[in-house]
Amino acid sequence: MGVKKFTQDVIKEGKRVRWPKRDVLVPAIIVVVIIAAITGLLLMGEDALGKSLIDVLKNTFNK
Repeated sequence: MGVKKFTQDVIKEGKRVRWPKRDVLVPAIIVVVIIAAITGLLLMGEDALGKSLIDVLKNTFNK
């Protein structure tokens, strides 16, 4: 299979896909961005908490 045939097949399949309408797509993107932001904040908080715990343990055992 050559590059030209592959490209033609990709374009043909892309035309057959039923793409979502804008009024469905925009709210879905907003939900995904909000969930990603919340997850990022939770992971950042867990990371900070873990660092604090490790610092406390280091200070405790170094004395």
